[in-house]
Amino acid sequence: MPGLSLPFVLPAAEQIAIPFVALLISFLSYSSQVLFFYIEPEPLSQKQAVWFNIFVAAIWWCYWRACTADPGRKGWVDTVAPVREANEADGSVLTFDRKLRWCKKCDAVKPPRAHHCRKCGRCIPKMDHHCPWTTNCVSHTTFPHFYRFVFYAVVSMSILAYHLYIRLMVIWDNRSLPSYLGPPVWAMVHLFVLSVVNSFTLFALGILLIRAGWSLVINTTMIESWEIERHEALVDRSLRTNGYVYASGGQRMRIQHQEFPYDIGIWNNLCQAMGTKNVLMWFMPFGGGPSVESAGNWEVNGFEDADKVWPPPDPDKMSRGERVERQKEDERVYGTPEEEMAAFRKRQQQDYQRWKQTEDGKEKSEDEESESESESEEEEAARTEAQKRWTNRDGDTLHDYGVDEEAEVLSEDDIPLGELLRRRKARAYDQT
Repeated sequence: MPGLSLPFVLPAAEQIAIPFVALLISFLSYSSQVLFFYIEPEPLSQKQAVWFNIFVAAIWWCYWRACTADPGRKGWVDTVAPVREANEADGSVLTFDRKLRWCKKCDAVKPPRAHHCRKCGRCIPKMDHHCPWTTNCVSHTTFPHFYRFVFYAVVSMSILAYHLYIRLMVIWDNRSLPSYLGPPVWAMVHLFVLSVVNSFTLFALGILLIRAGWSLVINTTMIESWEIERHEALVDRSLRTNGYVYASGGQRMRIQHQEFPYDIGIWNNLCQAMGTKNVLMWFMPFGGGPSVESAGNWEVNGFEDADKVWPPPDPDKMSRGERVERQKEDERVYGTPEEEMAAFRKRQQQDYQRWKQTEDGKEKSEDEESESESESEEEEAARTEAQKRWTNRDGDTLHDYGVDEEAEVLSEDDIPLGELLRRRKARAYDQT
């Protein structure tokens, strides 16, 4: 099993996750059928038992596939995002897609929609999240197996809930009869525990099934939903500061709204996620999934310019050099002398305000100034840390989805010199 052969020690909770799920499936599916022999009205008929156990077998198979399917084999990036020399006469230009990012943990290119999983220890294509119940990543290649597992679990527990409800109603209708005419006490307790456990599990997995189905329809992973919410928060913050935000290093960056590029229509979204246009294979337990080779070139909807990348630039996860370069690109060129003069006066007024604040600060005593600087540094550090650990409306960070956040923050020293040269040559080639 991939999750148990990785070079790290799983926490105790994850070590018992798969046995716990297996025990839960066995308890709900098999102990309930034994119980029905001791509770009215009657055990399951042969037809009912056959269909119920077929769905249970589908659960076992899909769960095994969700746990053991490789979410992205090592070296898959080299097959989908190669960097080669172009067939130029002078050989000075290298082919490089500016949309590609760099993973300092893998020391390799990070293709679009890929993230470095801190549990699996490598970049995962179209990573949705690292599931603790399967000890495996839900990714481009494993999502169909995971979705089918949840689907068959909800169907089976719905059937079980129906049979439990019938037997509970029989007991309720006969509540006025003497107790010796009813089922034994152990059977009553077993029925009650089954009903409670099945109801809570069905409720939780039902919500997960709806959430996963919605992700299929709009072609968005949990991580990308987090990125969309983060981008909207940055856009909202920039609207209150004239379209700019300040990064942790003090650089000012313009933030512009971007549309999510990978929502290409409901039908195309479903076919891409399930790996086939055969609708029957979407729900068959033995159905496969998309290959990792298809994770290198994602179709986009064309709502944004081709030079814009996803996820949108996050000021707190960019190197200083990238922020300075982007700041230069964002400099506004005014069309008339009047606009240039107005912009100059505005900057002059801002400089005067900063100078005035500096002069006022000099009047403080040395102790007050030292205390103020200490508080300012602490506030700046707290603000920076809060921005890096930004949470969505559910209180989740990228760390909660299994993403290695350290791999998301790059400095100039983290990117090899050869990679920087390729990017520089690519930019120069694009501008010619």
